[in-house]
Amino acid sequence: MRDWVERGWIGVFGLLVLALSGCGESAWNDPYPAADAEANVYYSSFAERPKHLDPARSYSSDEYAFLAQIYEPPLQYHFLLRPYRLVPLSAAEVPEPRYFDAAGHPLPEDAPVAAIDHSDYLIRIQPGIRFQPHPAFARADDGSYRYHALSPGDLKGINRLADFEATGTRALTAEDFAHQIKRLAAPWSHSPIAGLMREHIRGFGELADQLAGLESAGALERVAALRQASLSGVEVLDSQTLRIRLEGKYPQFQYWLAMPFFAPMPWEADVFYAQPGLAERNITLDWYPVGTGPYMLSENDPNRRMVLERNPNFHGETYPSEGMPEDLDSGILNDAGRPIPFIDRAIYSLEKEDIPRWTKFLQGYYDASGISSDAFDQAIQIDASGEPILTEVMRERGISLLTSVEPSIYYMGFNMLDPVIGGDSERARLLRRAISIAVDFEEFISIFTNGRGLVAQSPLPPGIFGHREGEAGINPFVYEWRNGRPERRSLDEALVLMEQAGYPNGVDRETGRTLSLNYEAVATGPDDRARLNWIRKQFAKLGIELVIRSTDYNRFQEKIRNGTGQVFMWGWNADYPDPENFLFLLYGPNGKVEHQGENASNYANPEFDRLFDAMKYMEDGPERQALIDQLVEIARRDAPWLWGFHPKSFSLHHRWLLNAHPNQMANNTLKYRRLDPEQRQAARRDWNPPILWPLWVVGGVLVLLVLPAWWMVRRRERSTAL
Repeated sequence: MRDWVERGWIGVFGLLVLALSGCGESAWNDPYPAADAEANVYYSSFAERPKHLDPARSYSSDEYAFLAQIYEPPLQYHFLLRPYRLVPLSAAEVPEPRYFDAAGHPLPEDAPVAAIDHSDYLIRIQPGIRFQPHPAFARADDGSYRYHALSPGDLKGINRLADFEATGTRALTAEDFAHQIKRLAAPWSHSPIAGLMREHIRGFGELADQLAGLESAGALERVAALRQASLSGVEVLDSQTLRIRLEGKYPQFQYWLAMPFFAPMPWEADVFYAQPGLAERNITLDWYPVGTGPYMLSENDPNRRMVLERNPNFHGETYPSEGMPEDLDSGILNDAGRPIPFIDRAIYSLEKEDIPRWTKFLQGYYDASGISSDAFDQAIQIDASGEPILTEVMRERGISLLTSVEPSIYYMGFNMLDPVIGGDSERARLLRRAISIAVDFEEFISIFTNGRGLVAQSPLPPGIFGHREGEAGINPFVYEWRNGRPERRSLDEALVLMEQAGYPNGVDRETGRTLSLNYEAVATGPDDRARLNWIRKQFAKLGIELVIRSTDYNRFQEKIRNGTGQVFMWGWNADYPDPENFLFLLYGPNGKVEHQGENASNYANPEFDRLFDAMKYMEDGPERQALIDQLVEIARRDAPWLWGFHPKSFSLHHRWLLNAHPNQMANNTLKYRRLDPEQRQAARRDWNPPILWPLWVVGGVLVLLVLPAWWMVRRRERSTAL
């Protein structure tokens, strides 16, 4: 009995100590070690495990969030300048193509495309760049590679890359870029751009065909064959210079040089990871990248967290000194010329659900956050002019809002092969224009995207060369310019177009039947049902009966490939910021049905195709702009799409995170960000005060339980003494 009473008093005392400890330095609910309270660490989250961290295979923005901090392709996008501009990264300068005829004679820059046999890109590499520390480079005392001939015994106790005792490094060479391009051609790499590069890099297809017979060979055998193979279009001129030869002219190739596909890959890494026994331990290039960038992946636990740490071998870079006029007063140039990166470590925690991710951001445990639909009203309100602003609660916490229009488009497409809605007849063209007016995408954006979108007037988003702002940029078939802004034409005008097309009030004048169209959809939940009901009502304004044909995504894709649908929604996200990468979605030879291209509407207009062929090879300038204007005018007149909208990206960041700036093309922006950890820690303490009243209640209950027992024990002791 006495022992029980003593334990009860110890429990009460423990609760008191615990309550008083709430006055300490860290919040009780802090998920991070107390030692990191004021560390220079960036905290963020990810929702799904990256499938590929091999730059030859990766083609996902979720994966690029990590890869772009680790790998350094030749070029990158300027952090601040718009329109998006390429600048050197691992290359010494942005290479300018040189053109040659079939005899190898140089041609001027303005040579006719038909005269150009090939283009050469000379890539000079910056000196002083070294790879991150990695076991693949470790050498023994005799100079041999320490871990290139591992036996089963050598792998005992090895479960992750960090279990290898030694690491090494070496200087970056032109051969590393050549090796990576050959990896793109290797069939076992399954590179998503292999087909495209086969069309452009000389000898790429021949190398791919040559290597095809090795797919069933062992990994080490394949690496050895790849090292020995030659690629005629890629030549190493010296240790710091590489020449890439393209068939004909392809100006957009420069943009591919800014993607991880063309990041250097040391042959040592290929040999290291190809050894038996490593793949079974998830020790692969898809799991542990090898780069020269400012960060390296030090921890890959996709069921818990991923950690990037500063690369001790990073060659160095400085914060940009040039920006847009508005950047002079925004403070984004305050760090101009300073060495980067600023942050020592970045920890990304797995968060599959929106609510815990949002809660931790509000508690200060994540430094930045997107805004889910559920949290939108808590974070954003729309002012009198229709612009999004932060709510008072967000402003009180010093949270900032960043918005930017993404280089993307969501559009409603018409199958131009369909005899009713498609084709080049005036009747079908007027019908498509009437639908374009009736489907109110301003309302769609307001209802289904929380206002996070900009109505599209053409395929080209803001920030892409050729996009027109203001009155010059509106689609005159759908909008009028009134009081300094575009206004959608009235439904009455759409009904007039329906009558001119032979469908008065939606009734086919020739058959006397209500016009019925099929809408191909992928629907999986209640939100989809509401969206489809809205679309049906838009067509009903014109008297058109819209039949929703919902299916799974695979079946939907099959319908688009076969051209059996009539109306559908589709989207496109830019690979690179060039008008060609959007206008090619309407280029006849890219038709989905006939050519298996990305022209899902199967639109074909000979004049559009002729102008596109001329435009895609031109440099940005007035002449190219004039051709783009003509292309857009033709597409607006024919209306193969309802132009839909360009999504807007909304993101929030706390006041202690500096240099957070939207750049929809650059993925390697972590190196520019800077933290004030002391300010963050103070905010965490203020925003996460311990809730002590439950402890006091429990403590009071314990006292009430223990006190009578203590009194009885004392009484019995006195009685025994007497």
